[in-house]
Amino acid sequence: MSPQQNTDTDESTEAFTSPVVIDQAVKGPDDAAESQATLSAEIADIESQHKQDVAAGKKAETQPRLNYAPYRSSILRHPTKDPRHTDPETIELFSPAFGHRDIGTLESDLTIQADGEPIGERIRVTGRVLDGEGRPVRNQLVEIWQANSAGRYIHKRDQHPAPIDPNFTGVGRTLTGDDGSYSFTTIKPGPYPWKNHHNAWRPAHIHFSLFGSEFTQRMITQMYFPGDPLFALDPIYQSITDQKARDRLVATYDHNITEHEFLMGYNWDIVLTGANRTWMEEEDDD
Repeated sequence: MSPQQNTDTDESTEAFTSPVVIDQAVKGPDDAAESQATLSAEIADIESQHKQDVAAGKKAETQPRLNYAPYRSSILRHPTKDPRHTDPETIELFSPAFGHRDIGTLESDLTIQADGEPIGERIRVTGRVLDGEGRPVRNQLVEIWQANSAGRYIHKRDQHPAPIDPNFTGVGRTLTGDDGSYSFTTIKPGPYPWKNHHNAWRPAHIHFSLFGSEFTQRMITQMYFPGDPLFALDPIYQSITDQKARDRLVATYDHNITEHEFLMGYNWDIVLTGANRTWMEEEDDD
């Protein structure tokens, strides 16, 4: 795993202490007046140009563009100057290392973290963390954070009129097993509005954060659910212009994971390197 620059899409990547900061449009919180039709036309034009470029022999874009015009604040979400270089060995003197004694088995079940059960569709998301050759990545810290079933985060910046679930924190963590596997029991998140344009809604998704052997090695991505009608309308999802690469962010419903009268099951493997790599935030050299 290589170090990654923190340039997350719509929320903060501080998974456990402050799981989310809702994005603001470039002009301000009340100026997102452009219509979905305007944004969709821009998305379609970019998609069409990308297909023409690939047909002409250019390499498919499997990572999101740092400056993706339909995502209005994307230009503000990545570095524009050289990063400040630090001594990683010095950093690691102050960074904790997690082991099985540090992470409890119950932290991967987001439905039992309070005094009562959270409201919503109970699900299990499981899969494997793999390298580009299909080999398991063992003992890696995996964190998730998400909205509740109404599309609301427990965060002071999230003020849209949806209920907060007092029995749902929206955060969990686990370590991958010897076979690279991870598993989370949670509630399916709801879509929520954001300030990119008028009537803008994000598809339901779960944020994933993966750590390597040090805190300087962190990768962040998002997992989506199959068949979401908001895919075509979402500039963040569409900022990956190659359809096959976008598909790798979508989990698969798995009836073998589903439990009788209890929960629905989804499978989602995370590939860290190679041609089938799962989208991760890129470290920018600008």
